[in-house]
Amino acid sequence: MNADAPRSAERPAPAASATADAPPIPTGDYVSARIADNLVFTAGMTPKGTHGLLTVGRLGDAITTARGAELAATAARRAVAAAREAADRQGRTLTDPVAMTVYVAATPTFTEHTAVADGASSALRHELGDIALPARAAVGVASLPGGSSVEVQLIVALAPPDDASGAGVAER
Repeated sequence: MNADAPRSAERPAPAASATADAPPIPTGDYVSARIADNLVFTAGMTPKGTHGLLTVGRLGDAITTARGAELAATAARRAVAAAREAADRQGRTLTDPVAMTVYVAATPTFTEHTAVADGASSALRHELGDIALPARAAVGVASLPGGSSVEVQLIVALAPPDDASGAGVAER
């Protein structure tokens, strides 16, 4: 099997890797995070490690709910890393997660989307501390980019800038 190819559900990679939490690099014509006023919006993040997606496939097939929650946690950590990098570039600090959408690639009969999304919520609590959890949506979809099982998009509030020159819009 090619080391850079996505792993199938039958041969999953370890739950996390040293680079899974590094600020993501966009793989298309978009930015990984964008600041508008006192909010940072991330692109959808998939669970990637050193060799790409950790697992491909749909929940309800060969991927269990517990594994889906682990994958959602990895994707959420990547979203936080993207938000933190955008904030750092402007000398700003992340404060509270506002909203999170967890997309779950699932079979039509899969019904445990919220349990998968709980993995992402848990990761936010670990990354950002015991602060208020965001409003959250868990959405079942037929497929995701690259065959990913989950994708997480995050909106996080920023502390106000120290001066007016730091306000406004920035992007990666």
